[in-house]
Amino acid sequence: MSTENSADKYDLVRKDIIKVFPEEEYDDGSFAPVVLRLAWHASGTYDHKHKDGGSDGATMRHNTEASDPANAGLDVARNVLEPIKQKHPWISYADLWTLGGCVAIEHMGGPHIEWTGGRRDKHSDADCPPVGRLPDAALGKDHVLAVFVNRMGFTVQETVALIGAHTVGRCHRDRSGFDGPWTVTPTRFSNQFFKQLLAQTWVERKWDGPRQFEDVETQELMMLPTDIALLDEPFRKYVDIYAQDKQKFFDDFSSAFLKLIELGVAKRGKL
Repeated sequence: MSTENSADKYDLVRKDIIKVFPEEEYDDGSFAPVVLRLAWHASGTYDHKHKDGGSDGATMRHNTEASDPANAGLDVARNVLEPIKQKHPWISYADLWTLGGCVAIEHMGGPHIEWTGGRRDKHSDADCPPVGRLPDAALGKDHVLAVFVNRMGFTVQETVALIGAHTVGRCHRDRSGFDGPWTVTPTRFSNQFFKQLLAQTWVERKWDGPRQFEDVETQELMMLPTDIALLDEPFRKYVDIYAQDKQKFFDDFSSAFLKLIELGVAKRGKL
């Protein structure tokens, strides 16, 4: 397949991905946030010491990874993208899921990600990374550093940028146990997550669910313990920067997200 024909084929997939995003009956009217979450979770299992996990392989198709509580609800995103896989059987699930996340970001007003294809699917439960590698939203600063910096190999700045993806989407009581959106614009990619984190007064929500925080003013927005941890150093200075400079956040997020979806992927030439 020539480089030009490959690019044309991927462009057709991009267009079909965009078509599946609108859905009035789902959450805030769009599947884009949950497709972004799929790409994130499919990639966030990488361990740079063991050199395994990551987006290569699309191992969330197998029960071990699909049943990880951290991936609850991502069957929604996988099912939404399945007809596209059937229409374009030549594309791997690993490429489809990561491309879907990149298209979702841009579709919601975020930056363009210089995505490259070439990932391959793995076909056994034995290929799944160990359960428990994804971030646990109920924990704090030390956990964030352990997962992002020590295990995946990100810098502190890249870590803050990646968590900024919480600017879109919402949590669901019947999935993660947490509940609610981070911002009032959950289908628009922006720096609102950082703005709200700094602008609002956050208190623990009094309810029968896991520990999370709500804004004092409306009680309609929420933050997770891992989000609140960003108010401390070494994260806080980047929160301040991104809250003030959306373009800086977009630039840094684009680079960090590309790094995320490339972790563990075999080297290959760009299209």
